[in-house]
Amino acid sequence: MSKSARSRATGRTTLSDVARLAGVSPITVSRALRGERAVEASLVARVQAAAQELGYVPDPAARALASRHSAQVVVLVPMLSNALFVDLLEAVQRRLRPAGYQMLMGVTHYDAAEEENLLRELLQHRPAGLLITGLEQNETSRKLIAQSGVPCVHLMEAVQDEGVYSVGFSQADAGAEMTRHLLQRGRRHIVFAAAQLDPRTLQRLAGWQRELLRVGLYQPALEWRNPAPSSMALGAEMFDAILQAQPDTDAIFFCNDDLAQGALLAALRSGIKVPRQVAIAGFNDLTGSDQMLPALTTVRTPRGEIGSAASAMLLALINGEAVAEPRVDLGYQLVERSST
Repeated sequence: MSKSARSRATGRTTLSDVARLAGVSPITVSRALRGERAVEASLVARVQAAAQELGYVPDPAARALASRHSAQVVVLVPMLSNALFVDLLEAVQRRLRPAGYQMLMGVTHYDAAEEENLLRELLQHRPAGLLITGLEQNETSRKLIAQSGVPCVHLMEAVQDEGVYSVGFSQADAGAEMTRHLLQRGRRHIVFAAAQLDPRTLQRLAGWQRELLRVGLYQPALEWRNPAPSSMALGAEMFDAILQAQPDTDAIFFCNDDLAQGALLAALRSGIKVPRQVAIAGFNDLTGSDQMLPALTTVRTPRGEIGSAASAMLLALINGEAVAEPRVDLGYQLVERSST
């Protein structure tokens, strides 16, 4: 049976059908639809018009077999309930789609074993690249990535390790800067309130601890750790518990804005004046933080820029291009508002 006959029998338009209508070879159609620069603009336009007229949809499985990898990029994030990862994913898609790649997403829930299982499953799809949040993979996951030969860029952290590509910022330095801000405001009993307890939260805690040790104000009792997921409700609970247990607290640095937002609401309900009685600070500058009463002081993190820059780095690696700087530190910004 001929290719055209198979196409008519299945009802599926093939690459060869597009080639015949456009008057070019199938390989030219493939290259034109992949966006290869070597194809003349006039041929690309002709191929695209033919594909649109026929309603042609590329077969990703066939493409993967032909090229030894698919047009998919695996993106692993810890969770979707935190808006910062949604912002990151939006930026990744905006950069990958025009280049002809789609996201194949997995959610790890901050679980190294779940991340390992996702990598085993998703690497079977022969992805063109990997974008992975953080650098806390277990030994098996690191071996899976290395043995796959698939280019990989790590998100949200920037490290100078041999053979590691990363785009992010120093979580510890950001935590230290917020602590310095509170100290400069005259605060001396500064609590760090942490939820989720993922590696990046603990890095912020380390920055806070470093600054308090520097000025001789660190006490272990100032650390409030709760492994539960971060939320406004938990932030309100932590705020009430902290002030009940340590009434001399004059500042609380929450590891994420949703916790701090919940604390501000709890203070409002209790009639506690912020920042006169206690200052409240957050992290990530999530939606709504500037609308709180009082507006929340926080650290603005460049998650959109991280997603875009990491995708650009990964595309270069996929195309075999040299990456001049494997570590890109995009920094952060302390946003001072009226809660401190």
